Parts: sequence; C-alpha cells; structure tokens
Amino acid sequence: MKLKLTLTAAAIALSCAAAFAQNETPEFEFTVVKENPITSIKDQHRSGTCWCFSALSFIESEILRTKGLEVDLSEMFVVGKSYHDRAIKYVRLDGHLNLAAGSSFGDVLHVIKDYGIVPNAEMPGLNYGTEKPEHFEMDAAIKGYTDAINSRPNKTLTTAWTRGLDGIIAAYLGEYPTEFTVDGKTYTPESYRDYLGINYDDYVNLSSFAHQPWYEQFVIEVCDNWRWDTAYNLPVNELMEVMENAIMKGYTIAWGSDVSEKGFTRNGTAVIVEEQKAKGSDMEHWTGKSEAKQDEAKKVDDFVVTDEMRLEGYNNKTTTDDHGMHIYGIAKDQNGELYYMVKNSWGESGKYKGIWYASEDFVSYKTLNIVVHKDALPKHIAKKLGIK
Repeated sequence: MKLKLTLTAAAIALSCAAAFAQNETPEFEFTVVKENPITSIKDQHRSGTCWCFSALSFIESEILRTKGLEVDLSEMFVVGKSYHDRAIKYVRLDGHLNLAAGSSFGDVLHVIKDYGIVPNAEMPGLNYGTEKPEHFEMDAAIKGYTDAINSRPNKTLTTAWTRGLDGIIAAYLGEYPTEFTVDGKTYTPESYRDYLGINYDDYVNLSSFAHQPWYEQFVIEVCDNWRWDTAYNLPVNELMEVMENAIMKGYTIAWGSDVSEKGFTRNGTAVIVEEQKAKGSDMEHWTGKSEAKQDEAKKVDDFVVTDEMRLEGYNNKTTTDDHGMHIYGIAKDQNGELYYMVKNSWGESGKYKGIWYASEDFVSYKTLNIVVHKDALPKHIAKKLGIK
C-alpha cells in the first residue's frame, strides 16, 4: 500500500503477500454489525498486484454506493499504464526508484484520472497462456529492458525506447482498448470513467506516524510509493474513528497493512498474538511456508495501541508495507470484540472464502494507510485537515 489524493497507499504497498503465517488461533463466532456491498472475490494469484485489486475493489464498491451498478474493472489496464509511467520515472531518476510489481492505492487513482478505465472483459490481461495472473516473467522483462535503456549505450536516449517498453507490456497484458460497448453504448476509457463517476478529488489518503506533524500531509517513506503521493497524518485514535465512522455510514475503505505477522492466519483472521514478530518478505510469502513449521500463537486480549508503538514498529521494520486489501464491514466475535471485515484478493481461500476478520487492535497497530471518500470523515476531523 509498496493521494493527494492523497494517496499513497502504502498501500502503499504492496508487493502483496500471497501466502501468510499459519497459526493455531481460537475458534471464532462472528456476528455482523454493519456490512456494505462489495463485488465478487478476485484472485491476483502469482502477481504483486494487491494494490490494484484492492483499490479497484474499493472503487467498484463506490460505484455500487453511488450508482447502484455492479461492475468488474480491469486490473491489468491499470497495471500496464502504471508500469509505463513508472519506467519513465525510473529512467529519469537514473534507476533510483523502485521498478517492481508493488505500488500504491494512489497509483490506481492517478491512472484512472489520467487514462480512464475499462471493463475487465475488455482487457483481462492474460496474453501468456494461463488462466490467472503470472507476472514474474513480465516483471523481470520490464526491469531488464529498462535497466538496459538506463545504461544509455548511445549516450543519449532515442525516441524508440518507450515504444519498446509498451511492446513488452502489450505482449503480456494485451493492447489497450480505445473504444468498447457496454449495454449498447460506446465508450472510451475516459468517457467510461466519467460515466461511472470516478473523481480523483473525492478521495483522501490517511496515515498515522508520529515522526511527522499531526493533521498535515506527508510522504509515507516506502518503496512502493513511487509517485511520492502524500497522506494526511492523524493520531491513531482518530484514524480508527475515521474507519469506524466510514463503515457505519455506508462507505468502504482501501486498507494497506502489514500481514507478515504471526497473527495474520490462513484461516481468515488477523489478531495480535504473543511475541508477534515480522516473518519475512512478500516473496517469502509467495513461495510459501510449511504449515508444520509455523509456531503456535496465543491471542493477546486487551492490547492497547499507542502512537509511540506504531512509530517504533515502522522504524524498526516490524511493521512492514506488505499488502493492500478492502475493508467493507464490521463484526463482533462471541466476546463482543470488534473486527473489521476484509475482502482479500487471494481467491476464495481461508475459512471464510476470501474474507478475513481483522481485530480492531490488529488494524490499529498494523495499518500503513487507508483511502476513503472524503465524505466518510467525521466533520470535526475533516475540519482539522482542512477538507471540505
């Protein structure tokens, strides 16, 4: 979660863990308090595109909320445009930028603002013989090509190199549609965006780290925030107030979080556990960990999160920029403890078929950033941020 929209997404993120810690956790019984509409569960499979799947899931819920339309938007349209913009910036900065699979929620909104959006049926992005995303080869091809260009064998760059880049992207993801028909009407990517009512300026990015002034914007320092988008900085208690208010008022949330924790389980729960430790990189998650090697973990009750704790985790890398997801509801367990209902992008996996339940203290402790509609902010917090 690797917007001014303030959108960083740390979601920024989000190279996207696709496998995660398996631990012994208590059995839960959840009762829904508030559940907002979402679209179907998707599977990013072997691609570091959680940032895109989760952000577009969030946008799809926004379209359900505002227009009552259920749409399936093309993640790979966004991924291709993002890679194009990122490679150009990478070359301009002589390679001093992250050119990899991960990116941010803000990146998605930038792409939609600049290029529009298309239905998934118009660009599923599977031009390489598999039924689900498999991006490691494409990621390596783009990086290798761009590094070769960046070495400047002609000393100056020609006008051809961006066409070569776009050729690689098109070979894997397909050509970008210029016109298409939905329900008998012809659209361009830009006119479809406008029809759906996706407005970049309606969304705000929020974070909570005490090394920066409260209620001001700052750049979250993670590699996947390659656009250098900014986020509004709130104390953690006010960040959590925004999240609960948003859900209860009918909004959903794009959520960037650390998922390398022992308490983030394969069984669809995320809780604070004893001796919680970061368990490695997203790539380690992708390759998987043997369930037999996972330690047992006991849930910690009455865990109090402070701004100082969050900053310590950020500074010492026990809170890491792992994964983008989509929060759409609130539930309570059998003991009355509050949990956020999370739509993931790992297919219908886990006990709850693609849905995770994240405890309030886990969300409070391990959130990197969130993106919400500006109208989801409590009025007194919006006033502190100068948002109207």
